[in-house]
Amino acid sequence: METLLRSHTNFLTKPLVKSGVNVNNTRFGDRTVAISKQRCNNNNNNNVKLQVVSRRSEDGSYFVEDVKKKNKKKSEVLLGADVDEAGPVVGFRFVSQSGDTQVSNTEDIISDDKTELIVDDESAETTSTKVTHNIVFVTSEASPYSKTGGLGDVCGSLPIALAARGHRVMVVTPRYLCGGPADRKFDSAVDLGCRIKVSCSGGVQEVVFFHEYKAGVDWVFVDHPSFHRPGNPYGDAYGAFGDNQFRFTLLCHAACEAPLVLPLGGYTYGEKFLFLANDWHAGLVPVLLAAKYRPYGVYKDARSIVVIHNLAHQGVEPASTYRNFGLPPEWYGALGWIFPTWARTHALDTGEAVNILKGAIVTADRILTVSQGYSWEITTPEGGNGLDELLNSRKTVVNGIINGIDVTEWNPSLDEHIPSHYSLDDLSGKIECKIALQRELGLPVRPDCPLIGFIGRLDYQKGIDIILSGAPDLLQDDVQFVMLGSGEKQYEDWMRATEAAFKDKFRGWVGFNVPISHRITAGCDILLMPSRFEPCGLNQLYAMRYGTVPVVHATGGLGDSVKTFNPFADEGKGEGTGWAFKPLTRESMLDALWVAIETYRKHKPSWEGLMKRGMERDYSWDNAAVQYEQVFEWAFVDPPYVR
Repeated sequence: METLLRSHTNFLTKPLVKSGVNVNNTRFGDRTVAISKQRCNNNNNNNVKLQVVSRRSEDGSYFVEDVKKKNKKKSEVLLGADVDEAGPVVGFRFVSQSGDTQVSNTEDIISDDKTELIVDDESAETTSTKVTHNIVFVTSEASPYSKTGGLGDVCGSLPIALAARGHRVMVVTPRYLCGGPADRKFDSAVDLGCRIKVSCSGGVQEVVFFHEYKAGVDWVFVDHPSFHRPGNPYGDAYGAFGDNQFRFTLLCHAACEAPLVLPLGGYTYGEKFLFLANDWHAGLVPVLLAAKYRPYGVYKDARSIVVIHNLAHQGVEPASTYRNFGLPPEWYGALGWIFPTWARTHALDTGEAVNILKGAIVTADRILTVSQGYSWEITTPEGGNGLDELLNSRKTVVNGIINGIDVTEWNPSLDEHIPSHYSLDDLSGKIECKIALQRELGLPVRPDCPLIGFIGRLDYQKGIDIILSGAPDLLQDDVQFVMLGSGEKQYEDWMRATEAAFKDKFRGWVGFNVPISHRITAGCDILLMPSRFEPCGLNQLYAMRYGTVPVVHATGGLGDSVKTFNPFADEGKGEGTGWAFKPLTRESMLDALWVAIETYRKHKPSWEGLMKRGMERDYSWDNAAVQYEQVFEWAFVDPPYVR
């Protein structure tokens, strides 16, 4: 039994968990437990004294076994040991590291059985979980509650896959309310009645926690008025919100408190677990662990991993905003940033700024990207967005794991959006999907004509200018080409003009439509993705699952996931799943497309082999979860970050 008393004197630097705790008697399932609510305001005033804490599990959480009758005075309880301990990227492949680690977790629900863990670059085989962990995802979006892109997909699917493998998983994300029908996504989340105070931006903010337990995951939503407004998580029709730094600072502070104060399922997550901080929005989490918690003995056994989904977005603001983070002054160097001379606005501009993602890279225990190729690219001047030297200095703790996909939503044998189902064993439905797509788009119905598709944003990153320069030559050939997307006006106008000029060969759908994206994926023979950079990419994974052959620029996740077809390999039977071309030029793209078109026309057995090899690949989230588990093990090999 371990109950430590400590008053809270410095809100800025000491962890909130050391402040006074009200204990409110609440029932979870069939067990009555004492809920530790640090600075939580409850509607009733039944304050009771915490009498017995049965034991402290090795993960730092406490089980409350007995609660005495109401007492007149509040007790002060520190959930966690008060010990002064503190301490503390990119490879193409996972490299075995020496040393073994055992992570003991909360009794009764976490096992520590050991079995061999196998990780394979091509397709990691699903194996038994080696060690189970308490894991906390911190993210600005998580599908289906909020989503603008791949980040929402990852944080909506990977936690479920990890929970299914025996881990205890929490996702902490904002409770966005826009005043429209989308708000109903949060209808099942209940107010936990816990309100904490966060000191940042020159004042004290109160945040509230909502919770829903679904698919084996604790979905925790941080509620604050700044998350209640029309638009998406980052902006509206007028641009990015001017207070995004403030909003995501609140998220990070709240996320650091949630495992300590929320007794989900009857007890807290404690202190020995993994934070997965996703992109810059969650980038303050590793910094807070190092600057605010570990110096006071809290989270000394926790680890943090920063997951970089897109290095182009770093959370950079003027240096004067550092005081808004609620960090000690001496930690400025972790986030301090100097813009290069060419990027400064005028001659007197010193270029001083703060960079949240930089702070995360400095203080996190490990660094992950969403593909192995991208994990190397970010260490180069071309792909590092100014952080390549820093990432190079930490490259021993950088790895890449390609994302999975939702294999239920993207399944050609079940897809409700396509007119005919098909599978690896029976491909006959695919040609029917092609004919139906040609009819829907008003193109001539020609089953044998190569049909090329593009789905994505119409902007420079996606290589639309390369498509634009190569389209006139491509459309001289006997092909059909359909594009779905929206973005820069010049490219939208070009799509309309090209459709008018090539009525029997080209269709451009300006906008985005989920059902039509499924029908294009199923109906096309070839999917074109000439992205300049692509941290992971999902459309090429969807395409291969649907037997549509990808032609991609060999960058990031595109180069990792698409293997160029070699017709002479495997004793003449061929191998590969598509074509990955380099460099990114009009000529390289057209050369790859023409090889693909000729293979489709003249070598039908080879083309069917390409389709089937793509459909056979395992890009499920369980496959990705196995690889994440290996990185979790490495995170506990070394001591945590210490300055």
